[in-house]
Amino acid sequence: MNALVDTKIIRKLYEASRAGVRVDLLVRGICCLRPGVPGTSENIRVISILDRFLEHSRVYYFHNGGNPEIYSGSADWMPRNFKKRAEILYPIENTEVKARIIKEILMTYLKDNVKARLMQPDGSYVRVKPKEGVKLVRSQSALIAIAREGGVKSPPYEELVKRSARKSLE
Repeated sequence: MNALVDTKIIRKLYEASRAGVRVDLLVRGICCLRPGVPGTSENIRVISILDRFLEHSRVYYFHNGGNPEIYSGSADWMPRNFKKRAEILYPIENTEVKARIIKEILMTYLKDNVKARLMQPDGSYVRVKPKEGVKLVRSQSALIAIAREGGVKSPPYEELVKRSARKSLE
């Protein structure tokens, strides 16, 4: 998601952490939750990935005791989105699509060790440092490669930049 500021949702996530639930949050922008606070959120990890594209996946995955539930939609978890806007989250029900979302999108983001930053209990961020010998994963580049393998063809980013520069000079 892009933002997590709703206090009711944050309290529920803290409650889940205290109950032993592991929570991984990919929050590109503002996040008012504090992970890693003993007795409150030690089972929560917040990752922010800022890269070339500002957009982010709007996917919500709940393990649900081995029966995964996945939702997609536009809402960030903010009071204005819950109370003042007509937003929608819809379930992804196709088993193959669920598996691809988990494996290809979410796991790719969680493996990012190039652009990812981990939020600390004080709200600051520390860049993820890959362990020696571990393959570098830049999630946005990896997702582009996955899309190309699936048949999505587009020029490399550098070529798009060159084309744009040429057009601006014309």
